[in-house]
Amino acid sequence: MLTPRIRTYLWAHVAIVALVAWLAPTTAFADDAEAGKAIYTVNCVACHGATGKGDGVVGAVLQPPPRDFSAGVFMFDTDGDGQTGTDADLKNVIMKGGGAFGGSPLMAPWPVLTEADIENLIAYIRTFKQ
Repeated sequence: MLTPRIRTYLWAHVAIVALVAWLAPTTAFADDAEAGKAIYTVNCVACHGATGKGDGVVGAVLQPPPRDFSAGVFMFDTDGDGQTGTDADLKNVIMKGGGAFGGSPLMAPWPVLTEADIENLIAYIRTFKQ
């Protein structure tokens, strides 16, 4: 049998756990373009530009210029499946850099991004296609 004191303690504990869960920031799930936008803004916008056209302030002086995501055309088949620009291809280029696949070494690798970060980033990159 639970004493009133223990019952009160348990209810208070449940209430605190529920409050913390409710107040905690939400976790981004894979393929979350909004979470990808934050990652893009910090890591990619300088080269690829705010609208993904490859016209960022740094990208303006790079040769070759950065990829124009609004065209939706990607040139690498990094996983050998016969299709270029799949999510797996983009993931590989983001993780290993363009130079690893015969592209521009100016597309630096981003190994510090988590798998979920990369999936979210790819979801956001896909929103640029016109």
